[in-house]
Amino acid sequence: MQIEQLFFDSDGHKQAAAKLSLQDKAQFVLIFGTKKRLLSHEIYDELRQLYPKAYLIGGTTAGEIYDSMVTDDTVSATAVYMEKTTVRFSAVRIEGGQCFEAAAQLVGALPAEGLRHVFVLAEGININGSKLVEGLINRLPEQVTLSGGLVGDGISYKETFIIANAYPARDQLTAIGFYGPYARFGYASVGGWSPFGIERVITKSRDNVLYQFDDKPALALYKEYLGDYAAGLPATGLYFPLMVRSRDYRRTFIRTIQRVNEEEDALVFSGDVPEGYYAKLMRSNIDRLIDGARQAAQKSLKMMGESRVQLAVLVSCVGRKLVLDQLVGEEVEAVRDILKPEVVFTGFYSYGEISSPDKGAICELHNQTMTITLIAEE
Repeated sequence: MQIEQLFFDSDGHKQAAAKLSLQDKAQFVLIFGTKKRLLSHEIYDELRQLYPKAYLIGGTTAGEIYDSMVTDDTVSATAVYMEKTTVRFSAVRIEGGQCFEAAAQLVGALPAEGLRHVFVLAEGININGSKLVEGLINRLPEQVTLSGGLVGDGISYKETFIIANAYPARDQLTAIGFYGPYARFGYASVGGWSPFGIERVITKSRDNVLYQFDDKPALALYKEYLGDYAAGLPATGLYFPLMVRSRDYRRTFIRTIQRVNEEEDALVFSGDVPEGYYAKLMRSNIDRLIDGARQAAQKSLKMMGESRVQLAVLVSCVGRKLVLDQLVGEEVEAVRDILKPEVVFTGFYSYGEISSPDKGAICELHNQTMTITLIAEE
């Protein structure tokens, strides 16, 4: 596998990590960046000219990860050529909020024979990420692994855009499928948040909308817990996600507020919050967040066995970035400490992460995690 990177700073000036040599060879280019820069189309046009035969995929972010840095108002581009691995591209538009159907159509367009792994990027706001993941899993062959994330829009939560081999657009899903016996993948998703307070039963919900805890209005109860932070909702909800679990503990995941519905006294999340499940508030601990990133690196690396990791795609939640603040680079450094210096890093801060938390576990939509996808080619 051959990889090269370009970086466009906040003024749009281009920097290349090394001499560019993959122009006609690159199979795909991962592009993550600020909405302002991507919507100008200038960078897309330049990358299309540089890599005329590659699939260009990516999206807007809540921060970019390039090498071992976390940046804002920039664009990173990572061009990849895999000598022995076939790569296929797919993209669909989400119509009428039909996330499950769109996701099934997305992966259904990828030939099933020889498919090993799918990396997915999705719209980050007007979406039910749980239905998205269900649609992906429902259509994919059982042995195919899956990872990716929901793109972002800083902390404004207004609109997100996907690059799907065309200019950035709303309401899109896009995917890259990897084929053949030579590619190796490792993946993991770890949080590091600390639960606190009373565990309550979700007594009324519909998909990703939560109406009641313990038969009491969800928004009012949540505001009571947040105190002074309640005035800043939904943004301040990033500091206090929910840990949600099934009665039998087989499923546990974190959910972050996407928006609030004052009229219905409800909370809207990026993924499902099923009735009958238990929920508990969580809060930050900087050391645990950084250790969570380290654990994600360790788990994903363990899956790789003796394979030499060449590319790491990091998808971390915007809520982690807000809490870590000036220490946000520490979680990327924690991943770098586990992986070798020559591994190429790319990624972004997201509105949701897609992965199995560990090998053999159920693939879920996550919030507030560091999710890592490692790629190697034998």
